[in-house]
Amino acid sequence: MSEYIKIKQGMNLKLIGEAVKFIIDLPVAEVFAIQPSDFVGMIPKLLLEIGTTVEAGTPLFYDKNNEHLLFCAPVSGKLIEIVRGDKRVILAIKIRTDHDIKYVSFPKADPNSLFRNQITEQLLQSGIWPLIRQRPYGTIANPNDDPKAIFISAFDTNPLAPDIDFVLSAEESHFQTGIDALAKLTTGKIHLNVQESNSPAPVFSQAKKVQINTISGPHPAGNVGVQIHHIDPINKGEVVWYLNPQDVVIIGKLFTEGIFDASRTIAVTGSQVDNPKYYKTIVGTSIKNILADVGLKSGNNRIISGSILSGSQTLADGYLGFYDSQITVIPEGNEYEFMGWLTPGLEKFSVSRTFFSWLNPNKKYDLNTNLHGEERPFVITGQYEKVFPMDIYPVQLLKSILIEDIDMMEKLGIYEVAEEDFALCELVCTSKIKSQEIIRRGLDRVRKEFS
Repeated sequence: MSEYIKIKQGMNLKLIGEAVKFIIDLPVAEVFAIQPSDFVGMIPKLLLEIGTTVEAGTPLFYDKNNEHLLFCAPVSGKLIEIVRGDKRVILAIKIRTDHDIKYVSFPKADPNSLFRNQITEQLLQSGIWPLIRQRPYGTIANPNDDPKAIFISAFDTNPLAPDIDFVLSAEESHFQTGIDALAKLTTGKIHLNVQESNSPAPVFSQAKKVQINTISGPHPAGNVGVQIHHIDPINKGEVVWYLNPQDVVIIGKLFTEGIFDASRTIAVTGSQVDNPKYYKTIVGTSIKNILADVGLKSGNNRIISGSILSGSQTLADGYLGFYDSQITVIPEGNEYEFMGWLTPGLEKFSVSRTFFSWLNPNKKYDLNTNLHGEERPFVITGQYEKVFPMDIYPVQLLKSILIEDIDMMEKLGIYEVAEEDFALCELVCTSKIKSQEIIRRGLDRVRKEFS
């Protein structure tokens, strides 16, 4: 039975730089990179040497903790560099691509005719399994688990996020095939969550073998963690899997076409982008040519792979993150601001009524990375609760992590959250506490304690 969930706490951050709904198909980039840091809790063990020729779907490395978990090349070409950091930690595996991508062939099949172990094996061998993640911990799903449900959020409420209805408007067949495969991986329900304010595209409204739930409210209503909390909360010992809609299409293509097609449509957005657009590209692509095509405004820019709230900083010649479908460019904000908060602030954003800009609630802002202060004593102000739509005490949970009290973390709901769920808390925090880093620290501590 479908559910209707109304989210009241939260906030929509209105920014300048939304992408125009027209998809550009640029030539394949010259270099691609898979970055192990995209995969929480994974220790990479290389399978190939520099100079090896690969095809899309060729295994590059595996997880030291689970040798069956393979990570494969998204394109064909030659492995040209293994970038290492301190203590020889692998930061990136780079591939110089061919002009025409060649694919490893996998068996084509109707998922409805396959058993669970057959679907799992094909997803593992093709390198597609890492697209499936789990709560708790926000890590790659364990293939041996039986999740009580699988969640797919069909909308994204992050600032300037891509319109998923638009992106998947012509992918009905592959999306349904992906759903058919996922249905064999759980004895529970597949929850497909759509936004009330939009009439969902046929790719979602006509999907079978799913429970379509309607969600309304401001960000973070589109976060899968918020949806899980309100529809099927996680208790200790339970596991829920989740993945992005575009990744469901990748799964569908594996079974219909027999290839690992890592294509992804991304939105290039932000106030420092001259011509924000959508691009059809491939996971791990170099973003250099994309940024050159949209054009960047002069100045010191912050380039983010992902959302402005929870994405990762990258360079102008960096690479698209494995799970990201957005590139955001905003001003760095490292310039001194004369008189600061003493000015009237008609053009300044504030979650309180510090500035007169609150008189224009529909105004779009050109925000930068300036923190407007430094870290201060962590006190209870009630700000977090206004933007945190879960029945969890966010400040108390963060403090339990800081003192490393695992029993208290469990009682306060550590299993239900991930970093992105605390992004707005970090934004509104007058104490400038790095909430997302603290949450990740807590999740890693609990995971290691019970692994």
